[in-house]
Amino acid sequence: MAGALWTSDLHFEGGRVRVRTTGADLAIDRGLIVDVALWSAYYIPVKLKGLVTSLVRPGPRVWFAPDAPRPWYLLWLAASWGGVRFARSAASADAAIFFEDQTVSRPPACDLERRFNFGCDDVSKSHVASVFEYVFGYALTVDPETWTGPAVEKGEDNGAHDGRIVQCPTAPLSGRVYQRVIDTVEGDHVVDLRTPCVGGRPVVTFIKRRPVRDRFANYNSTVSLHAPQDLFSAEELATIERFCAAMKLDWGGLDILRDRADGRLYIVDVNKTDMPPLRLPWRQKLEAISRLSKALLTMIDGKTAEAGA
Repeated sequence: MAGALWTSDLHFEGGRVRVRTTGADLAIDRGLIVDVALWSAYYIPVKLKGLVTSLVRPGPRVWFAPDAPRPWYLLWLAASWGGVRFARSAASADAAIFFEDQTVSRPPACDLERRFNFGCDDVSKSHVASVFEYVFGYALTVDPETWTGPAVEKGEDNGAHDGRIVQCPTAPLSGRVYQRVIDTVEGDHVVDLRTPCVGGRPVVTFIKRRPVRDRFANYNSTVSLHAPQDLFSAEELATIERFCAAMKLDWGGLDILRDRADGRLYIVDVNKTDMPPLRLPWRQKLEAISRLSKALLTMIDGKTAEAGA
């Protein structure tokens, strides 16, 4: 199990809490208290299940480098549920997973045969869009100086949630990318298909809905759990797997949008340090973690080829 001192990552001062590993700075208000309560619905049962599993049937030793995932990450939940033991070094591990909450980063040296995500070192918006176009055969990115009509303008960084809609043509701003506005509106909500992938394959899909006015916000009105094969065709699933292989992504969540106008899929974000959707109903929380944990153990055991090899 992960070290018990993960709370040292949290610094409390002046009614705010800062997460040292990511730099996130949050006000301690009613919204945060509600989110912590919802997160506890993940943490408590997963922690108990993990403790029992690690005693009865200990899982593989995994070196998470350069950082171990903390309990607010989906990878921690899946690993702990399956009794994965957190190794302190590669020398004491059966496998390694590159884990760092940065947009562009260099993995540490590792000679272990079973290593995952070590080839996925760039999840910037422009790189994701470039790989998407190469795999899917059509573009997400637009040239803001020649495109006519609305476009999404956003920063390169992962997890910034700083998107906005601008009218084109317009002069591009430094450090910003410009993409098509994908029509996912249903009623007064937009719909995202967050799809965690393990071993380079979709395992579950969370249908996330939020108000249209808050389409770029980091919260959801409702979330529901689905099997990927119920939402994507066999051809689409195969293409998503090719995308993961091209990104060298073994573990991570994809933000997938389906355009209502043409029915096409667009992968707009890759997050290899993704967090669980808090608004998911409790039973679906545990079902999702169970499925992801099983897929993670299968990947670590070597039954699923490493996409980053």
